Formats: sequence, C-alpha cells, structure tokens
Amino acid sequence: MTLVIDGCALATVDAAGTEHAAGHLVIEDARIVALGPGPAPEEPGATRVDGRGCLATPGLVNCHHHLYQWLTRGLAQQATLFEWLVQLYPVWAGLDAELEHDAARAALAALALSGCTTASDHHYLFPRRGGDLLAAEVEAARQVGLRFHPCRGSMDLGRSHGGLPPDEVVEDSDEILAATEAAIDRHHDPSPGSMLRIAVAPCSPFSVTGELLRESAALARRRGVRLHTHLAETLDEEAYCRERFGRSPAEYLDDLGWLADDVWLAHCVHLDAAAVRRFGATGTGVAHCPSSNARLGAGITPAADLLAAGAPVGLGVDGAASNEAGQLLPELRQALLVARLRGGPAALTARQALAMGTIEGARCLGRAAELGSLEPGKLADVALWRLDGLGHADVADPVAALVLGPPAPLELLLVGGRTVVERGELRTASAAEIAARARAASRRLAATR
Repeated sequence: MTLVIDGCALATVDAAGTEHAAGHLVIEDARIVALGPGPAPEEPGATRVDGRGCLATPGLVNCHHHLYQWLTRGLAQQATLFEWLVQLYPVWAGLDAELEHDAARAALAALALSGCTTASDHHYLFPRRGGDLLAAEVEAARQVGLRFHPCRGSMDLGRSHGGLPPDEVVEDSDEILAATEAAIDRHHDPSPGSMLRIAVAPCSPFSVTGELLRESAALARRRGVRLHTHLAETLDEEAYCRERFGRSPAEYLDDLGWLADDVWLAHCVHLDAAAVRRFGATGTGVAHCPSSNARLGAGITPAADLLAAGAPVGLGVDGAASNEAGQLLPELRQALLVARLRGGPAALTARQALAMGTIEGARCLGRAAELGSLEPGKLADVALWRLDGLGHADVADPVAALVLGPPAPLELLLVGGRTVVERGELRTASAAEIAARARAASRRLAATR
C-alpha cells in the first residue's frame, strides 16, 4: 500500500534540521520511502492525503508514564511526591488485570489523540492477587495501535526495611528477577520495526535495594534490553540518599553501574553540574516530565544543560495521577517554558522542544535508527497537525505555531503507516467506550480502599 501526503509543511527533525514550507511525504507499507519540497510525484494507485494547511512531524515519543494511574486522577492535589505516594500506595494495592487494561487503554488513547506514536510505561506495582498486569497493558497497546515499550518495574524495599512503600505492595527480589526474565521471554521483540519491546525498571532508590539494582542491570545487559528507573526527582530523595548511602542519587546509581548509554532515567530534576557532565559523557538518557514536576512542585530539570552536555533528553507525560491531562503535545510547550524560567529566553528553542518530543525520545528508547525523524527508510510514524485554524493560522513559523500555540488539531496519526487517529478521532477503538470503562474502573478501584 502506498500513501502520499501532499502540500504540507514538513519538519523532518533529521540531523540537518531539514524543513520544507510546502512538500510531500510518500509511505509504502510501514516505512517512509520519499519526501521533499513541492508536489509529490505521481504514484498510480496510491491513497492521497491533502496536507495543505498542515505540518507533518515525526510521531511523538513518550519516554515515561504510569498508565495505571489514569484511575486515580485528581487525588492528593497539594502533596509533595512522598506525601502523594504514601496516600496513593494503598489505593493502587487494589489493582488487578482488568483495571490495568481499562486504565491503560484510556491513557494510551489520550496519548494517541495528542500525537504520540510510541509510548513507554513504567509499571512497578504488582499486587499479589492482581493477575498479569503487564500482559493486560500490552494488550491495551495492541488494541489502541501504539508502538509500546513497557518496563517491568519492581519494588523490594518495604517500609519495615527503610523504604517508602508499604510492605504489602513490594515483592521478593528473586521473584522480581524471575518475573522480569519471563516478561522478556514472553513479550520482547528485538526485530526491526518492532511494536513491542521490554525494559527492566526497578522503581527508585527509595523503594528498591542496591542488590536488586545491581541484579536488574546485570539481567538487562545479559538479555540485551534497556534499563530505566526514577532518579533525583525531589529534594526528599536527595536527603534520603545522602542519609542512607552517603552520596547523591546520581552518584549512588553511578556506583552501581547504571550510568550508561543503555539507560534512561525519569525526572533528574536535582542534578549538579558534575552529574550533568557525567550523564553527557556516558550517554545516559533523561525522560523530562515538566508538567508532573510542576504539579508536584518538585522543581525544574536542567534539560538545556543536559542537551548541551550530549545526553539524550526526551519527554514524558508521567502518570496521570500527577499530570491529569495525560497528553504529550503540551509537554513540548511546557518543556520550553520551564527551560526559559530556569535559564532565560535563549535556553531552549521551539525546534529543540520538538526534537525532545521526537528524536531525543527515540534515542532514550534505543530506537533512533528507526523512529523520531522523517527520513527515507525510517518507520512511517507520522503526525499531521492542522495549523490553518484560528489558533495557529497567523503564526508565520509552523514549528513555533505547534510548540508555542494552543494544542493543534491532529489531522492524521500513522503508526507504521497504519491510521490510528484521523481528523481528531481515534480510529482503532471507540473513545466513548474506553472512557465509560475507565470511569467504571476508577469507581471500582476506589471501592477497594
């Protein structure tokens, strides 16, 4: 099947920053085969899309989420991270596979409707009688049609041993490692064009033992998958690590062999200059979650400094219980604004923000050879944004219109050439049915408290 998008502006986000004010994109089956300025060449039998008034970009890449949290939005509204977790852990202890599936479908649908084509999820909570929660969200991603990078997370450091989570929501470390390896065996697809890849992701320095962090890294590297965890999100975490380990969170992970180019870390708000340099030198990635960090009052990630040091910096929505919007496109604007609050008006450009949401995110997930830019040979993960309406039509620069303007209507979203969103509507599933099931699931989870 050949699909031609014609007449649109193009922001390719390739290494040269190639852009076209009016151009075309040609897709055959799952991959981009041609693009350039001016009208598309004749393609007999091709399906043609009129892209006039639109901007084509790579599909957005979400580097950090907690899909299950869709069912607990709006709680602990004035809490710090640690207070928020203490309030919500007992609620999340009631999760089961059906609830997880309904939450994941809703969260993934919201991502798709905001231009996301690849989503990572960090799921670290596995109640004893909850069933196979990882399989439930894998199935949800298949139904919605997004490329999915779920992380088999874990917690083995309960409150009775100095951790933050209550003992009833943690697992034994041997059980965790066995379950993680089983998840890789069952779900991980390393082949080109893969729709599903697993990462290993112990939760955080305050909910996981050092032994599990070491063993998880060894497992991931033995199996050739990536590593992920939370790091340096709050000053509380900084104080915890200095008191317990005698060093900063970044120093602690570095001592455990975690800072490397097969790792990406969520948040990284409280990094000093030495840590920023170390991230750049090792190629350690960062999932920057500006809205969630603002919602919890955690601070501002030094994203511009990390980019200047050479570290990959992608964007994450984070869990919907700390970012109720659950949409990825607005994170581009948020990232630009908070960078400028931290470093002034030249700290981050609109094009850097778009790169964070696309190619930088692909670098974090180890997919930059296939995703994150519009180039011949790459997968046809494409977002087509309508910019000829009231909110954008008089903004001369289409990239600035997309990043700085109001959320742009999504004309078309392709994942591997397959239509997932068209004219602002989800085409792979019923958004109304997903919403109804999510509402019911939220009520059922609340009733378990």
